[in-house]
Amino acid sequence: MADTTVGLHLDGCFFSLAEEDALIASLREGSEEAYEILIQRYDQPVYNLVCRLMDSPTEASDVVQEVFLKVFRKVRAFRGNSSLKTWIYRIAVNEAYNHHRWFCRHQRKQVTLDAADGAPIHAAEHLTDPGRSPFDQAAEHETHKLVEAALEKLNPKFRVAVVLRDIEDLSYEEIAAVLDISLGTVKSRIMRGREALRKILEERLEAETSVHWSAQLLVE
Repeated sequence: MADTTVGLHLDGCFFSLAEEDALIASLREGSEEAYEILIQRYDQPVYNLVCRLMDSPTEASDVVQEVFLKVFRKVRAFRGNSSLKTWIYRIAVNEAYNHHRWFCRHQRKQVTLDAADGAPIHAAEHLTDPGRSPFDQAAEHETHKLVEAALEKLNPKFRVAVVLRDIEDLSYEEIAAVLDISLGTVKSRIMRGREALRKILEERLEAETSVHWSAQLLVE
């Protein structure tokens, strides 16, 4: 069987159409090199996306592993109706949602068991420090922290639309393909998500300003 991975390489941050076609063909043939290229290109973006869609970033690594397992298992069925990136992001979004639902059920069950023992402790208290996502670690400005915190408070449907558009820079058409919704619904969710995000940030900034002035008065 011919080795179609010859000439595959990363062209900056994006694959050319020819490179993507060659990569997909090699993945379908089970090429180890093609798997390595795929992970090199998409591991960090998928991890960043999953972190922003989940309330428990500690679980993100496991979810990302499951995403790539599904990519490897299903790549032969990929028909190219969308870009490879769009297809992978769709799998990532679905896995993040599925894990989130499982986590919520598990958390409720944990709380019930603790309450039955006479010690009602929330399951979240047993979790290790989730740490900061790569985006947080790279952010040197307080604005990034405020935005990340505000994103966590958004309705999940609005959150994913805003993240895919304003952080991942996907087109409206790509987002529609990732989420399997109409273009009009994409635009509506982005608009409503941005408005909700604006209100959350305004409230947060007003609260911090109030605390700052109260502290100043106490000092004076």
